Order: sequence, then C-alpha cells, then structure tokens
Amino acid sequence: MAFRKVLITVVGHVDHGKTTLLDRIRNSSVAEREAGLITQAIGASIVPLETIRRVCGPLLDQIRLDVKLPGILAIDTPGHAAFSNLRKRGGSLADIAIVVVDINEGFMPQTEESIDILKAHKTPFIIAANKIDLIPGWHEHPDLPLFAHIAAQPPNVQEIFERKMYELVGKLSEKFNLNCERFDRVEDYTQQIAIVPIAAKKSYGLPELLVVIIGLAQKFLEKSLNLNVEGPAKGTVLEIKEDKGLGKTLDVIIYDGSLRVNDTIVIGGVEAPIVTKVKALFEPAALSEMREKRTKFVAAKEVSAATGVKISAKDIDNVIAGMPMEAVHDSQTLEKVKSRVQAQVGEVMIETDTTGVVVKAESLGSLEALITLLREKSIPIKKALIGNITKKDINDAHAVAQEDPLLGCVIGFNVDLQQDVQPGSVKILLNNVIYKLIEDLEKWQAESKKRIETSQLDILTRPFKIELLRGYVFRQSNPAVVGISVEAGTVRTGVQVMKADGKPISVVKGIQREKENVDKAERGAQVAVSLPNVIVGRQINEGDILYSYIPEEDFVKLKDFKEFLSEDEKEVLRDIANMMRKDNPVWGI
Repeated sequence: MAFRKVLITVVGHVDHGKTTLLDRIRNSSVAEREAGLITQAIGASIVPLETIRRVCGPLLDQIRLDVKLPGILAIDTPGHAAFSNLRKRGGSLADIAIVVVDINEGFMPQTEESIDILKAHKTPFIIAANKIDLIPGWHEHPDLPLFAHIAAQPPNVQEIFERKMYELVGKLSEKFNLNCERFDRVEDYTQQIAIVPIAAKKSYGLPELLVVIIGLAQKFLEKSLNLNVEGPAKGTVLEIKEDKGLGKTLDVIIYDGSLRVNDTIVIGGVEAPIVTKVKALFEPAALSEMREKRTKFVAAKEVSAATGVKISAKDIDNVIAGMPMEAVHDSQTLEKVKSRVQAQVGEVMIETDTTGVVVKAESLGSLEALITLLREKSIPIKKALIGNITKKDINDAHAVAQEDPLLGCVIGFNVDLQQDVQPGSVKILLNNVIYKLIEDLEKWQAESKKRIETSQLDILTRPFKIELLRGYVFRQSNPAVVGISVEAGTVRTGVQVMKADGKPISVVKGIQREKENVDKAERGAQVAVSLPNVIVGRQINEGDILYSYIPEEDFVKLKDFKEFLSEDEKEVLRDIANMMRKDNPVWGI
C-alpha cells in the first residue's frame, strides 16, 4: 500500500481568486489568460512534493511536519459550476476543499452554494480569506512571513483585519451553524473549520495554507489516501474534447487504482453503460493545467491515482461530463462493473410519479448539485435527467401545473430546448449559474403565488371610503350624481355603498373622471359617481362619508389576503368591522 496524492478542489464565488491561488502555487499565469479573469472550464493540476517544499520552505522545518504525501492533485472549478462534475459514489470527489472568499466582499451567493454542497457531501474544507492586501491602508512587507506581516501593519489596519476575519466567523456560524476560527487559534480541527488569511496575488499565506491542507490530510485522511496501485482505476469524466490529431478525447480524474493502455473501461451512460478500450493515455506535465491549450501532454502506458489523464478511445461520442468511469482488469467482472457504474448514474437521475418540478442539466455532477440545493429548499422534484429539454418534459410539467401551478415548470442548467420544442404555457427557467436558477425559481413561485392570490382577491368586495364633496351635486336623484373624494382604497363600479350604520343604501353605478367614463378611482382622486335609489338631501347629504358594503363572507376571506391590502384599506376594513359589530358582536369572526 502507498499514499496517493491528496485531491483538492478550489471553490467559491467568481473573481474571488481561486485560479490566482493555484497560479501562485504552480508559479504559472492561467488566470491572466482566462476570459474576463473568470475560470471557464474545469481544470486539474498536479502539484508535486518538490513544489510543496519550495512554496512552504522553512515553515515545514519550523513546525516539524514530515510530508509523506507524493503531492496534490488540485482541481480548479468554474465559480458558477458548483464543482459540477467532481463527484464519485457517495459524495464529492475531493478529499479536501478550499473555499476562497474575498475578505473585503465577504460571502456571496456562489460561496454559500459551494458550502451547502460541501456539507451535503460531508467534504472537509478550509476557508482561504483572500485579498488581505486590499484592506484599506495595508502596507507591503514582502520578506516577512504571514503573522509578522500582519503584526507590522498599522494598528487601525490590524483592527480592520480582525473585524473582517470575525465577520467571516460570524457569518459561518449564523448561516451554516459552523464553528470556525483563524487556523493558528483552532483548538480542535475535528470540531472547528480553519480560516487561513492569504493574499494570493502576492503569495502571502500560501505556505500556511498548504501546510494546513497537508497536515489535515495526513492526520485525518490517512485511510482514504491509502492506495492499492494494482487495483482497477476508478474515476470521473471532467470534460469531453476534440483534440487535433487525436479526435474526441476524455479528460478524466483517476481517484483510485491504475489504468493501462488497452484496458477495457466502463463509463456511465444516460440509458446504458458505454464500454470501450483505452487506445492511448496522456498525462499533463507536472504543474501544468489539463484544460490549457498549450499544456504539454506526455504519452503514458500506465497511470495511477490520484491524477488527471487524457484518454483516447473509440465509441465515446455519447459520453457526458460528470459520468463515473471504471476499468476492468478481469473480463469475468465486466457485467458486475457495468451494473455498479450504471447504479451510480441511477442514484442521481430521478423519475417519479409524484408531483414536483422537472429538472434538466448538461452533466451528472451539475444535475446532482442542482438536486441537492432544491432539496435543501424543500422543493419537490418530479424528474431530474441529463440532456436538453424535450416535448415530454414540457408535457410532464404541464400535467404538474394542473395539480400545483407553483411546481409546473422546467428548470434547465446549461441546457436548451430541443429543436421544435415549444414551451406553450409552461414556465421554462434556464441559466448556467446554479444559484441563479434557484433564485429565478423562487422569484417565479412568489410572483405566481401573488398572481393567483390577487386574482382571488379581485372577486371580493374590497374596502374603500369616500366623502361627498360640498357644492358638487350634479343631479339630486334618478340617479343621484355627485362629486366625491376617495379617502381610502379604490372605488369600483358595481359595489354597494353604506353609511356608518352598516346598511347598504345604493350602488356605484358609474364613475366619471374629466367627462370620461372609468371603472375605478384610487385614493386621492376626485370624480363624479352616479348613485341610484337615493336622493341628495334625504338619504345622503353633501359632506357625508360612505363606505363599501362588504358581505360577511368576503370580509372573512379578505383577512386571509391582508398582505395584499394597502395600509389605508386595512384601516377602513377595521372601521367597517367595528360598525358591523355594533349590532352583531361576532360579525366576521
């Protein structure tokens, strides 16, 4: 048995410094070549032991840490992908995650999304509080180690630094119920999550960050880092690429065992497992990035975990990112491996007969991430599958909408509608940012709920209060036409009116504003209304206050829709209730 490389994933919000952090470890400049300085594809880098020793330098000797691991396999994920394809059976592919947070901006939605998924997968993680060098008033001392550097700052800068650190601690406790502390103050790493302050661009804090990772891995993950090199490889497909001279290839992370040229491999499929043979293997040179176009790849006859490898093979046109892969060293076990691999796919893809939203995603990992976050929000799922949105998806969502209009929608992550598919009345939510999809869904549900409830409210008699204006009697009777001022609520045609005794005396037959007929008049308006069956000077007089007459059953329902009533409507509703309860104390109760 031997140790394999510790598998690290770096996650967090866009532009908080994930790729820059890896660049400084690799001493490369991937981030500067990224579109908009945001990582556009999942990549992996092999960081050998020599690099760790170079970066950490005298710190290793100072704390007497004997590094037994052969290095790190560092995976840099897009800020929007929630490390979408980094999965294996039972959770995340990563041994440890680094959650990068801009100490000046604090936690952003994608940071929270990443922590939610890490917690769901029970993946250990540490926080890298990045960009300490951008704290206002920060003074550069390039030759000083981290804590001496912090101690050399002016007192007001140290105060800001401490405050920002403990804002992170407070947020982690409040939002996620996590016990966190600055790494040098952690008393028990099994109970507390370490926060390491860093400035990735200047390399401050990188030795400390690496030492914490290596120390945690060697102390707590020894069993999972043990490796039987002779065993068949297990891995996850990160990306499918078209490579010049090679055709279609697979970028794969091998997290267990070994893979050889001519090995039979089984890859999970949407409907059935894909079985093929390895034609060629290519490893990226140490410290290079698998996704970089100029990355140098070295042909290999055999690779061992943990590593990133490019696989050339036949019949891989239908392979999808995020799918599990397993090698078969013994032909007699092929059927068992096919069943085992496809079972992993079945654990994620869902089809039920119950109600819920329809979920589609471009890869198995992103589908799983989306399912995880929807379940955390207690949103039921009717089905969750890979691929573009089909007519059947639309039909399924339409059927759900008949039972529950707030769930009758299709959610799509990094997918589109198939050709000739029309959504009709079904709501389609598409995005390539998972947390945005969840936000869009919640917003649509809130708007739909309000629309449904307000449509029910529209059939009820709503409260209003009007004053008959003095000097504006246009006709005394048949019908009476008088000028009014709307004191509260909205006057609508067809609504009965009453005086303070609670008895209806007439109905608003018509409303006229500036000689134009209208259906309603809102608070503050002065209009003319026609009131049949009353005579000015008898039943009504100039200066009278009239109210809408609200049937008791309408009043009871209105109480359920109070959140949709204006403050002045609520006040009039209370006045009307008091009027009606003079004769009937239990009216509307």
